[in-house]
Amino acid sequence: MCLSFLTRMSSIILKCFVFSMKGKSYQSSSPSTKPILSSPSGSSVPRGALETIGRLMKLGRVRNIVVVAGAGISTGSGIPDFRTPGTGLYANLAKYDIPYPEAIFNIDYFSDNPHPFFSLAKELYPGHHRPNYVHYFIRMLHQKGLLLRMYTQNIDGLEKLCGIPDDKLVEAHGSFATAACHLCYTPYPAEEAKQAIMKGNVPICTFCAGAVKPNVVFFGEDLPEKYFQHAEDFPKADLLMIMGTSLKIEPFASLVNTVKSTVPRLLLNRDPVGPFERRPLRRADYMELGDLSDSVRKLAEILGWHTEIQDLMNSHENGLPVMNKQ
Repeated sequence: MCLSFLTRMSSIILKCFVFSMKGKSYQSSSPSTKPILSSPSGSSVPRGALETIGRLMKLGRVRNIVVVAGAGISTGSGIPDFRTPGTGLYANLAKYDIPYPEAIFNIDYFSDNPHPFFSLAKELYPGHHRPNYVHYFIRMLHQKGLLLRMYTQNIDGLEKLCGIPDDKLVEAHGSFATAACHLCYTPYPAEEAKQAIMKGNVPICTFCAGAVKPNVVFFGEDLPEKYFQHAEDFPKADLLMIMGTSLKIEPFASLVNTVKSTVPRLLLNRDPVGPFERRPLRRADYMELGDLSDSVRKLAEILGWHTEIQDLMNSHENGLPVMNKQ
C-alpha cells in the first residue's frame, strides 16, 4: 500500500487500515515534504505541550497510554538512529559495499549476499548498550498503571532490558531473540546463530542449507504476528506518545493516525514528522521538539517522577548483566 494512498485516507479509513493490514509487508515510505509548524487554525503551534499533557496525566484524565517509538529513543544509549545526516546508520554504511543504504535490510538483497548484514549485525546485537532515561520513563508509565502498550521499531532489545514486560511490548520490526532460515523458515537456535555471527560466519540451516537470519523484519517481509494481535489498542488509547521516529516506514507510520481524533497526540522528537509536518494539525496535537532525553526529563519533572526514575535506573542497572565488549 503506497504512501500517497495512505496520506489521502481519512482518519476513519486509517482506523480500519490497522485491522486489515494482516499479511502486509514492511515498506519504506517516500520522503516527506518540508515541515510546516501550524496549529489547527493556521497559527503557530501553542507552547506548553509538556505542561498540558502533564496536567492531564496528573488530573487522572489519562489511563491508557500508547507509546510509538523509533531509533531516536536509543541514541542516548550510544546507538545511532538511521536517518540523521552524517551520523545516522544509513550515512555510515559505505564500508559494507552495498548498492544503496536500505539494501542491508532488504530480503532480496540478503538472499543474494547476506554478508553485509551479518557484518552489521555484530554491532547491532543486544548486549553492547544500556537502556537510558527515556526507556525507564516508559517503564515508569507501566509501573504507574498507565501504559496500555508500547510499539517499538527498534531491534536493540533495550525496552525489555529496562524491564518493560513482554505483554506490554510490541516489537513491530522483530528482534534478535529468535532466528530462522530465511528460505524454509525452520527455527534455528538463537544463541548458535549469535555465536556464528560474532565469529564472522553465516549461520546455515541444517535442513535446506539456506542462510539463517535473526527474526528482525526486513523490507519485503511480513510483520510479526504480535503486531496484529493488539489492533484494539489505538481505539482504546486516551493519549498517544510518539518518540524518536521519522515515521517513514509503513505500515508502522500510519498507526499514529488510528487513535480517535479527540485523543491527544504528543510528539517528542527532533523534528516534526508524519502528520505533524502537515497543516492543519488536529486540535489535540502537541509537539515538543529538540533533544528527546531533555524533553522526557522535563515531562518527568512536571509529573514529579524524576527522582523515582533515577532511583529505578540506579537499582536496575546493578542487576543487569555485564556488557559485551565490541
